Amino acid sequence: MPSLWMLFASFAFAAMGAGVKLASEFYTTSELLFYRGLIGSVILFAIVRHQGHSFRTPFPKEHLFRSAVGVTSLWLWFFAISKLPLATAMTLNYMAPIWIAAGLFLAGWWSKTNTVEWPLIVAVGASFFGVTLVLQPAIESHQWLGGLAGVCSSVISAMAYMQVRKLGQMGEPEYRVVFYFSLTTTLAGLGGVLAGDGTPTGFPFHGHTVGGAVLLLGIGAAALMAQMAMTRAYRVGKVLVVANLQYTGIVFSSLWGLALWGDRFDWHVWLGIGVILASGIAATFYNTKSTPKGAAIKKTDPIASEL
Repeated sequence: MPSLWMLFASFAFAAMGAGVKLASEFYTTSELLFYRGLIGSVILFAIVRHQGHSFRTPFPKEHLFRSAVGVTSLWLWFFAISKLPLATAMTLNYMAPIWIAAGLFLAGWWSKTNTVEWPLIVAVGASFFGVTLVLQPAIESHQWLGGLAGVCSSVISAMAYMQVRKLGQMGEPEYRVVFYFSLTTTLAGLGGVLAGDGTPTGFPFHGHTVGGAVLLLGIGAAALMAQMAMTRAYRVGKVLVVANLQYTGIVFSSLWGLALWGDRFDWHVWLGIGVILASGIAATFYNTKSTPKGAAIKKTDPIASEL
């Protein structure tokens, strides 16, 4: 069952990415952030209140930091999706575990608490080689800004993941983590819209069509379901299995790209995707190694045992 939760989360995240790319033809990135957060917040608020749970949290500062870095990463990712093929943007976003592994290794090396893990070093180095292969078409077609946004998104996303795991270790339920992130996304998106140049009519927001409204509802619903399913999978499943299943999102996004835009890649792009995927799996393994803190934490938290 945990594996099915993660597979569903990966499919839903890929579907959300496809919706974002389609909707980017009608809405700005800030608008997409606003609607994505608003829809998720309203749906989750109604569900949680109906179940009688509380949104009161003893960790407001931790939520604020997690939401701030998460929104920044999400904005960069949405921008990358609008500029790059969906599978390329998705692959770059899935580099987060590699950055986490690199950060943990550097922290251990600096404090002299970890020995040199050469397989981990090879995995991190190989991932950069994979990125150069994946981004080659984007650079050749002058889409380097989208590629840079995708890479930066994955770096910041790694920080957000670590904070989510920290909140989980502190006992914070997943619905609060998702709700406050969605709420912050709404406010950040609204701020971006109001600070923008507006539309040709002078109104900050673009008008809606039936198709555009359906896309926005789909983006918000898919994002909410994906976040909840992913969090549940990590809480009840075996960490290594669940964490590695997230890479099926690359497969799903490739299928969406092929079906909707006819995306086709040269062999070197597929090689780059494969290298990043393999590197991410290796990095995930080292992120979830057994430590003196014991298996109790490791079973519910993919990186808490390393923090």
